[in-house]
Amino acid sequence: MLTFAETALFALTALVLVLTPGPNMIYCVSRALSQGRAAGLISLAGVLVGFVAHLVAATLGLSALLAAVPVAFDALRIAGAAYLLWLAWDALRPGGSTPFQARQLPVDAPGRLFRMGLLTNLLNPKVAIFYISFFPQFLHPERGSVLLQSLQLGAVQIVVSGTVNTLLVLGAARIAAFLARSRGWLKAQRYLMGTVLAALAVRMALPEQK
Repeated sequence: MLTFAETALFALTALVLVLTPGPNMIYCVSRALSQGRAAGLISLAGVLVGFVAHLVAATLGLSALLAAVPVAFDALRIAGAAYLLWLAWDALRPGGSTPFQARQLPVDAPGRLFRMGLLTNLLNPKVAIFYISFFPQFLHPERGSVLLQSLQLGAVQIVVSGTVNTLLVLGAARIAAFLARSRGWLKAQRYLMGTVLAALAVRMALPEQK
């Protein structure tokens, strides 16, 4: 199984990734701003169920792949580093936007809010790429079941994502008002996220020292 230090590093990385705006955050925050906190939380519930579906699919696929082709670890390690570099560029590129911008959305019933949150996550390519390319960085087949290790990582990622997005949904209105008054902070946040993601990419690209 994973050590405490490895789990903590993964949790930190998951925290950085969830703070990088994507379709899931944009949808949940937009719902909270346009329809209230309850709508945002219902939408988030759908997103979290989508994470579980991604996790199960990726875990089963990775277990089979890594058992059949052990050398795939190196390929997936490089893919994970490339994925982080792409996220870093997405954060640093000119014209980046914030999920806390006001958007006009129709008022939907709870069932539709949940389904839209679920579909937003299931159709989000960033999530699938994250699970497939990033999990292998922390897996150690010599320690036992890759399946159990993947599920451990997935549980950490879902808890981190759920906690952060819940706080964002609950504070969406205040955060939006703050960012409207402080554009400089928003720019600084983007550069910080981009720098941290690039540093993580470099670390992941380097082979593990024995």
